[in-house]
Amino acid sequence: MPELLNVLKGVVLFQDLTEQDLKEVANRITKRSYKLGEYLFRAGAPRNELMIIQSGEVEILHGVGEVQKAVARLGEGNFVGEGAMLGDEPHATSCRAVIDTTVLALDRRGLDEIFARSPDATRKMLSQVARVMTYRLTYASYGHLGAAVPALLGGRQRLEHDLLGERHVPADAYYGIQTLRGVENYDITGIHLALFPHFIKALAMVKKAAARANQKLGDLDKNIADAICAACDELIAGNLHNQFVVDMIQGGAGTSTNMNANEVIANRALEILGHARGEYQFIHPNEHVNMSQSTNDVYPTAIRLAIILGHDQLTKALSELAYELKQKSVELSDVIKMGRTQLQDAVPMTLGQEFEAFRVTVKEDIQRIHNAVDLFKEINLGATAIGTGITAKPEYSSLAIEELARISGVEVVPAANLVEATSDMGAFVLFSGVLKRVVVKLSKICNDLRLLSSGPRTGFGEINLPPMAPGSSIMPGKVNPVIPEVVNQVAFQVIGNDLAVTMAAEAGQLQLNVMEPVIAFNIFQSLKMLTQAINTLTQRCIKGITANRERCRHLVESSIGLITALNPYIGYENSTRIAKKALETNRSVTELVLEEGLLTREQLEDIMKPERMTSPRV
Repeated sequence: MPELLNVLKGVVLFQDLTEQDLKEVANRITKRSYKLGEYLFRAGAPRNELMIIQSGEVEILHGVGEVQKAVARLGEGNFVGEGAMLGDEPHATSCRAVIDTTVLALDRRGLDEIFARSPDATRKMLSQVARVMTYRLTYASYGHLGAAVPALLGGRQRLEHDLLGERHVPADAYYGIQTLRGVENYDITGIHLALFPHFIKALAMVKKAAARANQKLGDLDKNIADAICAACDELIAGNLHNQFVVDMIQGGAGTSTNMNANEVIANRALEILGHARGEYQFIHPNEHVNMSQSTNDVYPTAIRLAIILGHDQLTKALSELAYELKQKSVELSDVIKMGRTQLQDAVPMTLGQEFEAFRVTVKEDIQRIHNAVDLFKEINLGATAIGTGITAKPEYSSLAIEELARISGVEVVPAANLVEATSDMGAFVLFSGVLKRVVVKLSKICNDLRLLSSGPRTGFGEINLPPMAPGSSIMPGKVNPVIPEVVNQVAFQVIGNDLAVTMAAEAGQLQLNVMEPVIAFNIFQSLKMLTQAINTLTQRCIKGITANRERCRHLVESSIGLITALNPYIGYENSTRIAKKALETNRSVTELVLEEGLLTREQLEDIMKPERMTSPRV
């Protein structure tokens, strides 16, 4: 009984009950176990008992028939089936164990007995149910139910305070009260910090560098510094990223992001030293983790470092695309086709030359990206609030930057002027512009691929794109160029992101640009989308392209543009006359040349060899 009473005291539903009321609840509890995947209840079943999760974890599922979506995950101390306290309507959702789970069940009969015995206990329990249901509705409307604040749905909590007052925070959360306020204030994109792991790793590297610098300066106790660094190492390794729950776009110039990092690191460091989460008297998010720092130097430094750490995925994707385009250029080097300008027949070329041009335009931007990224190595760490270094020792900036270079493996250097660097967004504008340059060229390539594969009978039909999906719900046999189409759309988004970055950089005022969150969001999104789009184009389109060789040659032979290639051999006057006659009679140039005896078939075939028609005349 004492053990069960302790469990019940940790459940928010029962936290205001007297000792006697808790005993009445405990006397009516039944313990039940569920295996992984087993349902505690299903939608439509009678709602006849309240269940408290003693150990394990469950998910709440909502949907119709077999199509079920997980809308929340609830762990130890949470409760489900609270509707049994309110009426006899059937369950509107289903509940399934996601690991082996033990619950404490209180059936309707037991609930009725408790309610009849103690009206005061009834009022307190129903009050908590109403509060929890309010939270559930609130966070369901935010679109991240069970992701950002799961324990607020009814689990164990801890009380924290900040400038604005006190709030309950999930007891098992590593974030704290300021992160919670950030979640509530900025329900904007539904895209949280956790979706950009390089950013979280960069934040952790900056915090670790700061801790080491402060320790060397004698301002931070070694045990605390070591614990902070160990927590940062876990973040760098990829752990606890699910605790970064603030929306990417936020007010406050990134303060909520900085505090999300400070609180997660502080609470994990507390655990490492044997303390409970929230015991900030031992390690404080602001006083220790944020020592000698401001959001205004930590946040932009972390953004810069994240771009440096993450851009290689983009350049690698571009390199692989260029390689596959080269493979195609070699494979198709003997396929003669008609080149076009202004969508009109021009002069012959080979498909190999067309794909080689694609390769060159892709390859040349790799160095452009590297050059732009180099600008991010100049950072303002140690600038603190506006670049004057207030609250930090004079030696701190150089020490922290040295530590960051060692931790990250990136040759970061201090900005020449920290006041200027704190407000300047020029490097972001340039880098975003380079990304725009890449997608504009990439989108043009995709436009060409769609044209070259158009038809297949009534269009160009010179190449075949690998079929990826049926193209129509009404037209049998239709296959669309879906991969180039999706890359086109990514290009449009990246171009839009670049405009947002440009406007945000221009909107800075005085000593700080408060629009940095939207700059970071758009650049990170562009990097991620562009990398994925390039990989998709390479693997699901370029590799599988084949040529319609006969179609290409037929178009060359029937094109009026062929006369340009024959001009050096039959003369300008003959070429003009043959071209005019071909247009008037709808006959091919080769047919008319042979008919008039201007060239023999052997001469014509020799002239029409790809190497003669697609390079300067020898």
